[in-house]
Amino acid sequence: MTEALTHPTAATTGDNTGVPAAPEATSPETAVPLSPEEVEAAVHAVADRSKQAARRMSRANRAWKDRGLRAIGAALLERKSVILAANAKDVAAGKANGTSAAMLDRLTLTDARITGLVDALENLATLPDPVGNVVRGQTLPNGLRLRQVNVPMGVVAAIYEARPNVTVDIAGLALKSGNAVILRGGTAAAATNEALVQVLRDALHGVGLPSDAVQTVDQYGREGANALMRARGRVDVLIPRGGRDLIQSVVLNAAVPVIETGEGNVHIFIDESASEEMAVDILLNAKTQRPSVCNTVETLLVHSRSTVLPAVAAALRDAGVTLHTDDRIRAALPASIESTPATDADWETEYMDLDLAVAMVDSLDDAVKHIRTWSTGHTEAILTNNLANAERFIAEIDSAAVIVNASTRFTDGGELGLGAEVGISTQKLHARGPMGLTELTTTKWIVQGEGQVRG
Repeated sequence: MTEALTHPTAATTGDNTGVPAAPEATSPETAVPLSPEEVEAAVHAVADRSKQAARRMSRANRAWKDRGLRAIGAALLERKSVILAANAKDVAAGKANGTSAAMLDRLTLTDARITGLVDALENLATLPDPVGNVVRGQTLPNGLRLRQVNVPMGVVAAIYEARPNVTVDIAGLALKSGNAVILRGGTAAAATNEALVQVLRDALHGVGLPSDAVQTVDQYGREGANALMRARGRVDVLIPRGGRDLIQSVVLNAAVPVIETGEGNVHIFIDESASEEMAVDILLNAKTQRPSVCNTVETLLVHSRSTVLPAVAAALRDAGVTLHTDDRIRAALPASIESTPATDADWETEYMDLDLAVAMVDSLDDAVKHIRTWSTGHTEAILTNNLANAERFIAEIDSAAVIVNASTRFTDGGELGLGAEVGISTQKLHARGPMGLTELTTTKWIVQGEGQVRG
């Protein structure tokens, strides 16, 4: 795993790979629409080039990959004006089409957000390379030496919507873990993603890594996404990121292996011992810092003997949060604090906006029961000064992340020291929770002997 790549020639950069070129997707004004068969052939050609690039990436040493990450960061800053101009087109189109405020927030890039992407790439470059890491090993009584080591997945595909930051995050993680990536970023961010992918490919080529390690099928539209989902044998793993409809469409229709990243119907339970100051600070952060993302709290459960409800509710209302409350919460609130009656639909809703469902419970058991009924398995938190309650909550809540006395906004790859994340998995096979570098690897068994045969 320490072999460095040689500097690319035309035959190793995707310019002359021996793989048939994909049909060109031209502008809508001049293009003749491709048939489904032509789109599938085009996507297969993209995937085949990705597979060749993945083989080269799997041989790249850490220094080379880190050089690529830093080159991407420098290129993002150098071409920031081009990226922001493209993003402005997407945002303007989104506003004209009536896109929700939450989706527009996800879609929008700013100077600060691009700087954040560059910082994340730099952080990735400082992290250990997972490729070649020995998971376990032993020498058997017969003398065979065994090692199980991390190796790249190969070709990683991602389907997501209106999240141009994901284009950079996933590409960076895939490259550091020795993979090639195929992106489908959706129509809403088409101009931004086109600009970003070009920056990524140019930066990789400039340091001698295969530009085909980052490719997109956006030019082939929804049928391109469908073809990507069906490219079994060409795509090693597919990761969807987005709302419920997108994720379920991928999970139900894909023929390739999928890691499901789930929606975040996130809960916070305030037990009777939680302090008012901590509860106010955490709820404001968890709901209002960036309400459009999946680790934002969507349901608040308050113990009936807690005294912090009026202060928490007042602070949330002052911050512009609409409270969707059950009968007991409404009865306990001062008349000056407005709220909207909650229905079952509120308990299951991922608002991704300044809305919060609020219910009163009489015990930790009732809180756990509510969470088990409505949770999507993403993140749940308890605010408490009772150690026994904290330990019970940790033991009894079956979600990807369980938090004690901190904001749910910490369920994030960057915040948890992973550098960035491909997504937050709510399933249990292979990966769960924020998915970083190690989660984009699989393992290989290496068996070394001296002529042993099985008896």
